[in-house]
Amino acid sequence: MDYIKVDLPHKIKYDVLALGAEAKASFCFVKGSTAYVSKPDGGLTSLEGTRVFEARLKKAQNGLKARPRIIACDLHPGYASTKLANDIAESQGLSLRPVQHHHAHIASCIVDNDIKGKVIGIAFDGTGFGLDGNIWGGEFFIGTLGGFKRVAQLKYIPMPGGEASIREPWRMAFSYLYSIYSWRLKHLKLDFLTRLNNANTELLAQIIDKNINSPLTSSIGRLFDAVSALLGICGVARYVGQAAIELEKEILPHPSCLAPHSSYNFRYKEEKGVIVIDWTPVIKGIIKDLQVKKSKPEISLKFHNAICYMVRDVSKLLRKKYKMDKVSMSGGVFQNKYIARNVKVLLGESGFKVYFNKSVPVHDGNIALGQAVLAARR
Repeated sequence: MDYIKVDLPHKIKYDVLALGAEAKASFCFVKGSTAYVSKPDGGLTSLEGTRVFEARLKKAQNGLKARPRIIACDLHPGYASTKLANDIAESQGLSLRPVQHHHAHIASCIVDNDIKGKVIGIAFDGTGFGLDGNIWGGEFFIGTLGGFKRVAQLKYIPMPGGEASIREPWRMAFSYLYSIYSWRLKHLKLDFLTRLNNANTELLAQIIDKNINSPLTSSIGRLFDAVSALLGICGVARYVGQAAIELEKEILPHPSCLAPHSSYNFRYKEEKGVIVIDWTPVIKGIIKDLQVKKSKPEISLKFHNAICYMVRDVSKLLRKKYKMDKVSMSGGVFQNKYIARNVKVLLGESGFKVYFNKSVPVHDGNIALGQAVLAARR
């Protein structure tokens, strides 16, 4: 079996097994000072996928002659990988150590690049169970492998229908509009609203107002979904990440650099020591441009630029406050080539040292590595 081998900064006393997340399913064994990370497959969202994963896991353990005493998993209680970790821990008497999803992302990048000292960790993706019980995905941390502190986040927004909002991005678009305009949104002249069924929007408004199956999320992936749906690009997704992928395609071929003065703007405010990144002016700017019939490529470009400048601006605020200049970035959003390239340029121009995953993927395929390293240090 092929593994991605990653050298660790310290020798681990006991063998460790980590079972990763739900999507891009990957596992990791740690023996001594080496992590053996399996290449990700389709995921654990089906019974067949879980069976294949378990078979690969058993074969790998035998091949590596691994005898783990510690097993790590995601903090999300509903993940198949978490349930499998619980079963293995109970049957084999292993120490079970859940690890927060985005902590694992940042840890994987730190180990992958052998970064020394404290970092600003940026984890941007679609879904990750947060320490406060909400769904994270637009997070900034500071810290080391010894521990992370969340210091900035995207402003929370309800996900009406829960996971249905992931499959149907139009729900997120409605949620953002409803959060800003409430029922005044009826007076917005938008093609997006004319495409919706009034009964559906009334139902969504009710479940948001009554907090019925509408978990809060700070996920930047859901913001991409909403913008894609607002532009009429992708209202219902046939595969994971479709809305964001098609939104990026609107600006292909990519400009060689960020277009000056072609961006929406986020707003920042500090609440209880955490910078909250408010998307309200971004959504309002998009609505204004849609109403004057600006093109999808132009709006998509301005939105992508807004994300890039936001990363730079928040990083500068954090550097000023915490006195650190290393930025470690991980998560599925950084598969977006436009954002990854231009964020690196902007941060580099601002004097930051910038790191992405290099041996393991930037998406959830790196979670198992991060879990294993963090679990071993507890």
